Amino acid sequence: MTTEQRNDAQADTGSISAATQAEIASEAEAAPAPSAPQPRRGGPFGGGGAQAPVQKAMNFGPSAKRLIGRLRPEAWPVITVTVLAIIGVVFTVLGPKLLGEGTNIIFEGVVSSALGQQLPAGTSQAEAVELLRAGGQDDIANIVSAMNDFSVGAGIDFQALGMVLVGVLVLYLLASLFMWLQGWVLNGAIQRTVYRLRADVEDKINRLPLKYFDGMQRGEVLSRVTNDMDNVSQSLQQTMSQMLTSLLTVIGVLVMMFTISPLLALVALVTIPLSAIITVVIAKRSQKMFAAQWKHTGALNARIEETFTGHSLVKVFGRQKEVDEAFDAKNDELYTASFGAQFVSGIIMPAMMFVGNLVYVAIAVVGGLMVAAGTMRLGDVQAFIQYSRQFTQPLSQLGSMANLLQSGVASAERIFELLDADEQEPDPEEADSPASVAEGGETGARLAFEEVSFSYSPDKPLIEHMNLVAEPGSTVAIVGPTGAGKTTLVNLIMRFYDVDSGRITFNGVDIADMTRDDLRSRTGMVLQDTWLFGGTIRENIAYGRPDATEEEILAAAVAAYVDRFVHALPDGYDTVLDDEAGNLSAGEKQLITIARAFLARPSVLILDEATSSVDTRTEVLVQKAMAALRADRTSFVIAHRLSTIRDADVILVMEDGSIVEQGSHTALLAAKGAYYRLYNAQFEAPVDDEA
Repeated sequence: MTTEQRNDAQADTGSISAATQAEIASEAEAAPAPSAPQPRRGGPFGGGGAQAPVQKAMNFGPSAKRLIGRLRPEAWPVITVTVLAIIGVVFTVLGPKLLGEGTNIIFEGVVSSALGQQLPAGTSQAEAVELLRAGGQDDIANIVSAMNDFSVGAGIDFQALGMVLVGVLVLYLLASLFMWLQGWVLNGAIQRTVYRLRADVEDKINRLPLKYFDGMQRGEVLSRVTNDMDNVSQSLQQTMSQMLTSLLTVIGVLVMMFTISPLLALVALVTIPLSAIITVVIAKRSQKMFAAQWKHTGALNARIEETFTGHSLVKVFGRQKEVDEAFDAKNDELYTASFGAQFVSGIIMPAMMFVGNLVYVAIAVVGGLMVAAGTMRLGDVQAFIQYSRQFTQPLSQLGSMANLLQSGVASAERIFELLDADEQEPDPEEADSPASVAEGGETGARLAFEEVSFSYSPDKPLIEHMNLVAEPGSTVAIVGPTGAGKTTLVNLIMRFYDVDSGRITFNGVDIADMTRDDLRSRTGMVLQDTWLFGGTIRENIAYGRPDATEEEILAAAVAAYVDRFVHALPDGYDTVLDDEAGNLSAGEKQLITIARAFLARPSVLILDEATSSVDTRTEVLVQKAMAALRADRTSFVIAHRLSTIRDADVILVMEDGSIVEQGSHTALLAAKGAYYRLYNAQFEAPVDDEA
């Protein structure tokens, strides 16, 4: 049974959750269902556990649009970020223009000083041009004619240069400030968005039916809600700000370039179609690779989780080599997919830089010719070269962002697949609530199966037209071979699965008309597979009813014989259990789960092989505790050791999903039917089919 299943049942029933995975698997083997994937049977030894079905990934466009749509509640912060980014970009793109003016001041001062050695000081610009042309120096004359406020011998205007440099410093400081504010606001918006996405995934998991987890490896589910979620957060964080700034920078730089020189701006625009073609071609190839990368990440996590969970068994059976080989195979698949995705997407940045360098050379050549022709000032060419860098750099950054964006969208697709999975049938809007027979619900309820049919697959029926009545306060034992439908019967009572036809009533009310919370709050379960969380013994017992008082917790502990051993522990009821409760024996853990069920005060109690894994002495205590727990409650007991259910009011013998016999222990033995054969089989030697 998966942890998610246990958590779901625990939260609703106040005791340990649904039936054991092994029996579900065996029943499902008899009735596989395409619509209800079978529980995986692969063990930790590299066995053939079925992989979780991977649906076809959504297209990049719709997936990215859906991901961005998650930012809709952050509309005002996003608008604020956009405004701050615009202001920051404006200050940034004005910097090269001012620096160009500084270059002009220095260059014109140097030329003025140089010409002062040839021409009289104070010669005007027009006169200087005329004299230079007359002397055959047309190129220099063209350069001088393009200058502003030129005077021979004036030299460099350091005051004007100082003002320009101060202006550039102020611009860049303001640009940095606004960019920092933009990042701060955007970070909050993205983290709140991811917070809501995590909450939606958590809520979705609680609404998913048991069959979803039966057909999905636990490590795969964990990978989607941890690794994929973190990757989406990181991708949004790194791409949103950069993409917004890059796009605004491209627009701002284009405006400045057309202001300086439309001809050079057209040369720079060659970058856009080339960059777009490169990005689209490479991104299409890398998109599938990123999807495969995160698929293999989930499969590898599932393998690791399964192996670590069964670490003791791996050691006992000496299967380390097989485990290593299975891990290496999955790791190689992940390596191949990751290397391919990163390599292909990594080509974008160098390709964009190559295109940018080609444009840079073209602008330098054409700009130099324009300066020599006197149609452009040197400072403007220098500013334009800076703008060309500012133009190609954000395009290159957008290309490099495709790497992260592809990876993030691939992870988002996997999360959306989980969010889009079919949910369990919703509770009725006007739910019925059966009246308790006694105050507090401590007296058992009447549970009736009326013509109930159920199957995991329509073409392979499992339970057909079952009729059964469990009277208040009675104990109903369910026996039968593995795969007979015993655990399925319990799952139907708990509404982990819904019946195909017929109905199950709880004190006369159809359980389909009750809310699941109401039904499960009246039902307690104690299973062979104990579930305790990391916390104190007191907290584990109180999990059955969080609002219980200290006196009620202690009373439940005494009734379940927990009080007998808890005082021998270092901190008594405050002893902290680890995740696996390794500091307690199997019997002690089972007694704590019984105390938890005691505290929940259920009307219906389900016991599934609760003593099969404990020693004989502890079993006596567990049996006494369960006997006290069953008192005045309607109880369903699933058992393979038939000696433990002799005192049951009714014993049901199930085969192939049907009740073939029912009655008391004595009557069924006297009938010498299926129960008689099962009972005597416990004392017979195994049959050798080859004999």
